[in-house]
Amino acid sequence: MIKIRQMTPNDIPLGLKLSKQAGLNQTESDWLRFLSMEPDGCFVAEFSGRSVGTITTCIFDSVGWIAMLIVEVDYRSKGIGTELFKHSLNYLERRKVETFRLDATSHGQPIYEKLGFLSEYRLARYEGIAPPTRETQVRKADLAIYTKIIEFDGLMSGTNRGKMLVRLFEEFPDDIRVVQHGEKIVGYILTRPGGNAIQIGPCYAIKEAGSVLLSDALSRYADKMVFIDVPLDNADAVKIVESGGLRIQRYFMRMYRGLAVKDNVNALWAGSGPEKG
Repeated sequence: MIKIRQMTPNDIPLGLKLSKQAGLNQTESDWLRFLSMEPDGCFVAEFSGRSVGTITTCIFDSVGWIAMLIVEVDYRSKGIGTELFKHSLNYLERRKVETFRLDATSHGQPIYEKLGFLSEYRLARYEGIAPPTRETQVRKADLAIYTKIIEFDGLMSGTNRGKMLVRLFEEFPDDIRVVQHGEKIVGYILTRPGGNAIQIGPCYAIKEAGSVLLSDALSRYADKMVFIDVPLDNADAVKIVESGGLRIQRYFMRMYRGLAVKDNVNALWAGSGPEKG
């Protein structure tokens, strides 16, 4: 009765419908990016011939990320989500992934714990109208330093996420900002349009640069609705978004199974979203 098949571009309207139904922030370009980065690792669940669920994976070297597990409201509690998740795990296991990662909602966390996933740290999605802030010494990134940004992200996140960042650079070249000490990158931030709000993140930075980058992003989108996924262990990032009047919409727990990743949470000022951390 439940059939899992590979996702195709024809399934993007399904993904958009389900993400909107779940109150998520994805756009058509997000779903196209998921398929482009891992064309063999995105799946759709059918129930009695009807497409009713999605899940995506993305492999960064030996790290496999699982996301976009959504089941249509009327078809929940029928084992569809479980079958999708098991199918994605099997796919990643066949690809010899050593670490499985995901951002879990409070509903999903106990389910993933039963499957051997461990908690790393908690994030909160903040939402609200971005406030005007002071001018900051941040510059727009250019093509010449993209490689340096990817290297910096790898050092901070413990994962080579180059294939995701390259896609974001190509799609949103005017929305990348950096802080440098001489020729050295000490922080960067990306932003992109979402279905419900501007998504601010990812942002990795040393302490002095992180506050500047977040302030700059809020200033650029002043008076617009924004979403920012902030690790609650980064007290400085929490202080900035809360002082700007943003409020928590929902929580996520970053979880993993397998080898732990050396992710510098103190340098993470804004996640890229639960799709890829």
